[in-house]
Amino acid sequence: MSAPATDTLTVPTPLGGPSLPQERRIVTSIPGPRSQELIARKAAAVAAGVGHTVPIQAVAAGGGVIVDADGNSLIDLGAGIAVTTLGNAHPRVVAAVQAQVAQFTHTCFMVSPYESYVAVAEALNRITPGDHEKKSALFNSGAEAVENAVKIARKYTKKQAVVAFDHGYHGRTNLTMALTAKSMPYKSGFGPFAGEVYRAPMSYPFRDGLSGADAARRAISIIEKQVGADNLAAIVLEPIQGEGGFIVPAEGFLPALVDWCRENDVVFIADEVQTGFARTGAMFASEHFGIVPDLITTAKGIAGGLPLAAVTGRAEIMDASHAGGLGGTYGGNPLACAAAVAAIDAYENDGLIARANELGAILIERLAALRASDPRLGDVRGHGAMIAAEFVDPATGDPDAALTTAIAKHCIANGVIVLTCGTYGNVIRFLPPLSISDELLGEGMDVVASALRDL
Repeated sequence: MSAPATDTLTVPTPLGGPSLPQERRIVTSIPGPRSQELIARKAAAVAAGVGHTVPIQAVAAGGGVIVDADGNSLIDLGAGIAVTTLGNAHPRVVAAVQAQVAQFTHTCFMVSPYESYVAVAEALNRITPGDHEKKSALFNSGAEAVENAVKIARKYTKKQAVVAFDHGYHGRTNLTMALTAKSMPYKSGFGPFAGEVYRAPMSYPFRDGLSGADAARRAISIIEKQVGADNLAAIVLEPIQGEGGFIVPAEGFLPALVDWCRENDVVFIADEVQTGFARTGAMFASEHFGIVPDLITTAKGIAGGLPLAAVTGRAEIMDASHAGGLGGTYGGNPLACAAAVAAIDAYENDGLIARANELGAILIERLAALRASDPRLGDVRGHGAMIAAEFVDPATGDPDAALTTAIAKHCIANGVIVLTCGTYGNVIRFLPPLSISDELLGEGMDVVASALRDL
């Protein structure tokens, strides 16, 4: 069978990274003809279950833009779902990966160990919350990290039950689907799911009106009645929920849960896959709430765009597994580890935590002004460069998913990439790369404002 002709899609690829012109540029309608060709090929070749949000063929990215094959330059307010927090093709990451790929691409750490894996573990042990002794293990994806954290907690406590929370998202593997709250599109039709997984109510101040203490009492009461501390290995919770709608729990909610876990020999697992690495204006979102997780899972922003994930936690818990019980062929791949060492260095030394807070202040100011003039914008929330706008029917307060979808489509058609989320599909999340300029972010928010005015 001959390979399909691809000459129609051969285009000069502009340089990526920070050298890319930082501008919104609309050359064709979106999608343009070259992007349409790729989307047609995708429909024929890629499984239908693999969707996409923006119908373009990306050819370069850097700073705060993504350029498509038709020459359009789109403002990036999604960062690959909080992955390219540093900005695409960060020079330090590029140099580290280029050097590593010339040395070796794989040995499998479980066969022939290498220094960069250990260096990533050492860095994670140092920068994650808490001054206790810690150890880490590296994996490929956020879901893999969460699944292994549960394994470790079960092995350590010799208990089986796990509690996750309403609106939570933890992945698409079998166990993490069970932990994830939302059915469509993540779980529907894919069961049966892993057993001994239970759900408790999350603190959602915009919708439940509860104080953190009251929300914690409600959750703990349900856990004690429906599961029982004697059966519970772990609680798994995102300090700020991601796919569920960037829900920030009320003050006091998380500390009360952590205290209850400590009193009842339950492992508290903080899923910081989306919130980690300067994204929220702290190295980890747990810091905003004054909590120290027993285990913390990370991925997304850890390696500047390369696939890597980790579980980091108390040494006595991490060491509970027998030799060979943790690992994987590609876990801690040398290219990803080299990228992570460079990325973590940038997070620590390039002022990126402060930059996340600067960007967050711009987003909050712009969205608060929109909310003051348009009651359909029901809530603005978040920390750092992880900000959400929740849209509602102003008469009832009910979620307005149709408006949310229309705003996102309007923005994309006008050269601004935004992502929707939320259990009810009525939240737009803003996750700009920390390399974006104030001017470009402002222009992106101008487009969001025009969408709200026009709809």
